Amino acid sequence: MTNGLTWIGAHAHTATPVPGMLGGISLTLARGIDPDEFLINLGADLDQLAARTPLAELRSQPTPPGHDPTRYAYAMYGSEGEWTYVLENDHAATWATGFRRVPSMRPGPGEEILCASRNLYSPPAAILHVEGDEVIRRAEFGTTTGHESALDAALTAAGAVFPSIPDATADEVTAYYEQHGARLPTLVFTALGAYTGLSIDQDAAQAGNLPAVHLLAP
Repeated sequence: MTNGLTWIGAHAHTATPVPGMLGGISLTLARGIDPDEFLINLGADLDQLAARTPLAELRSQPTPPGHDPTRYAYAMYGSEGEWTYVLENDHAATWATGFRRVPSMRPGPGEEILCASRNLYSPPAAILHVEGDEVIRRAEFGTTTGHESALDAALTAAGAVFPSIPDATADEVTAYYEQHGARLPTLVFTALGAYTGLSIDQDAAQAGNLPAVHLLAP
């Protein structure tokens, strides 16, 4: 099953345990940077990265030494075309929580980073986008970055841009979210798939067959 990225949003609230990842996934994408370099910048252990251990197997192995094991989260990763992708189903994406404090995570010239983070502890869920100009633009789910970019156009085309004040009244906005809000993650990830052309195999992710590393919370 390789239905673009739509499945990630469709299972945003799925709580069914699986060997890999299915529900509550945050996604970080990067291009213009070497895949291993990007993962190292996120904090991946070099030996673990070299091993390319599938997540289903990594879950039975110890965390890298030197830190509290509870501070680690699992991340599956891979590459397709120009893009490197990182899947996490902890409370948020490591890049989204770390780029302000960890110098290695800050985007360099020509590096495009696109991150959809669930932000469970500090909602709402949001998209962070760097187009290669080192400027980080943010859009909460249901909005655009306001940059009139190709990403914004993809969000609009997918129906992932909801009414907002002052273009609609507070009551109209509330009513729209109540009626359509459950579909919003699906619409957002559909837009991300359309923008990137990327497809991540749901079956492989769910089974934990993609390579994985531990990432240390910043």
